[in-house]
Amino acid sequence: MSDALKHECGIAMVRLLKPLEYYKKKYGSAFYGVNKMYLLMEKQHNRGQDGAGLASIKFNVEPGTRFISRKRSNKSQPIQDIFSQINERINTIFKENPDKMDDVKWQEENMPYIGNLFLGHVRYGTFGRNSIESVHPFLRQSNWRHKNLIVAGNFNMTNSRQLMQELIELGQHPKESTDTVTVMEKIGHFLDDEAAHIYQKCKEEGLSKKEASAKIGEDMDIQRILHRASRNWDGGYAMAGLLGHGDAFVLRDPAGIRPAFFYQDDEVIVVASERPVIQTVFNVPLESIKEIERGHALIIKKDGDCSMKPVKEQLPKKSCSFERIYFSRGSDASIYEERKNLGKYVFPQVLEHIDHNISNTVFSYIPNTAETSFYGMREAAEDFLNQQKLNTILDGKRSLSAEKVTEILSERPRVEKIAIKDAKLRTFISDDSSRDDLVAHVYDVTYGVVKENDNLVIIDDSIVRGTTLKKSIVKILDRLNPKKIVIVSSAPQIRYPDCYGIDMAKLGDFIAFKAAIELLKETNKEGIIDEVYKKSKAQKGKADIEIVNYVKEIYAPFSDQQISDKIAEMLKTENINAEISVIFQTVENLHKACPEHTGDWYFTGDYPTNGGHRVVNDAFINYYEGNNERAY
Repeated sequence: MSDALKHECGIAMVRLLKPLEYYKKKYGSAFYGVNKMYLLMEKQHNRGQDGAGLASIKFNVEPGTRFISRKRSNKSQPIQDIFSQINERINTIFKENPDKMDDVKWQEENMPYIGNLFLGHVRYGTFGRNSIESVHPFLRQSNWRHKNLIVAGNFNMTNSRQLMQELIELGQHPKESTDTVTVMEKIGHFLDDEAAHIYQKCKEEGLSKKEASAKIGEDMDIQRILHRASRNWDGGYAMAGLLGHGDAFVLRDPAGIRPAFFYQDDEVIVVASERPVIQTVFNVPLESIKEIERGHALIIKKDGDCSMKPVKEQLPKKSCSFERIYFSRGSDASIYEERKNLGKYVFPQVLEHIDHNISNTVFSYIPNTAETSFYGMREAAEDFLNQQKLNTILDGKRSLSAEKVTEILSERPRVEKIAIKDAKLRTFISDDSSRDDLVAHVYDVTYGVVKENDNLVIIDDSIVRGTTLKKSIVKILDRLNPKKIVIVSSAPQIRYPDCYGIDMAKLGDFIAFKAAIELLKETNKEGIIDEVYKKSKAQKGKADIEIVNYVKEIYAPFSDQQISDKIAEMLKTENINAEISVIFQTVENLHKACPEHTGDWYFTGDYPTNGGHRVVNDAFINYYEGNNERAY
């Protein structure tokens, strides 16, 4: 993607189902769980490179022995930093105790991260904050083992202010107002309540406090805790948690917005945000990996019992299509096919913009996530050209010489690698003109393959802000002197903010929104802007369920093509010689390509939760009033 997006996170959980001696004997190391966690997190580094964390829990240690270990990092390579520190600590202990290399029981009692249950997290810094205190997993500590809570997730709540107020009304004084702290304290409150409820029953049965502590862990109703804690949650989430005594859970939002998958055999239970990660790390077939159902929690008790329990009433399935287009690893079998189809389905529009002239067109892509869509577009071009060849041969019948037939058959689409992304440029230079000059060199191009009479078709996975296109890509592509540059987005026009975990929060940042505003001004329909503001402002303070997305009226007077044409005009600066066209995928073809993942609110404004309507309402008010702040 030319406009980099952040805020997607990845979770990984491993629950070992055998004694640690088993893994030492079979795999040669009691650190089997740690090694698998490293791979699970490293394979998901695409989901977050600003911070990472790992937590582990030991089951079989005596009181007075540390049973929870946690390591977090916000260094430039946080995953490597975490595990290099862990390895250094372990190696130091072994150097000091060389006779304990094969003593698993001693290792379990004396070495960190020799555990039975692991939770890992990779993240991008939320809203620009990347202090170590903001890095997951979060830990809520207690002297009662079953009250220790470790939480990490891939999520964003649209109503975090409301949730914060609920905690205050419960008598709490949260130390922060971040989503993660709010959610953790909400779960923690009902965890404490559940523990107190079970303890009271134990007391009535005459159990000692020590006996009651073990009983509380056994009888802890995770489903009930999560149901009570999440009652008013509004957002997209895959929430993972560990309890100090050994229970674990992963809760998914009712619309299935954020992804979560799991695998179980007789040795291990594993959870990750992406399916191919589990396939690769554990070498298991695709069909053995299951998706955690929306509105359900995968609950793993300390005794190893694993079950999927309903927690919240399911909403219509609206799993995030942006996961498929951009965030998730393209090695997933389904995602790979979907991305190819996105390129295939947009090709008919490409043909119209190049006047069906394949011979004088070079096809390429903006690296790297658009590459798979490019393959689909290339295959569609080959199919079109093959049909042309067939028609030419059939029309020529016996009049065609063998040489002419060979010439016809040898024609193929001109596919080239044109754009090459250099190492990411970072600068602290405050002068805007200097920064723009550096940005213009983020991409390089391949010279000598585009002729002056050629069209250059280049596909990107999506176009959000258009900043890199305007300041870098279009300028450098124009150096090749094509007649026409056709920029293709495999995704539809991004018109509305996301509020479920992707960094698309401000309406004024979107090039499609800017284009619509410009068109309203040019067609003397500026009054619509004022009317939408008045309607939006009138909704302030209403319940989320009552709020209407009036921002749709900004786009209503214009066709998709009119907005695309305006975007093309905005991208063409006075020093660009080539004609510029911009093509976006249709929403209909997006659904055709990704039929099981219909979350499309950033394109359509149809939010899967009521909180989304409030966010888009507030986002427009912020835009109109000139408030450069997020709506959630």
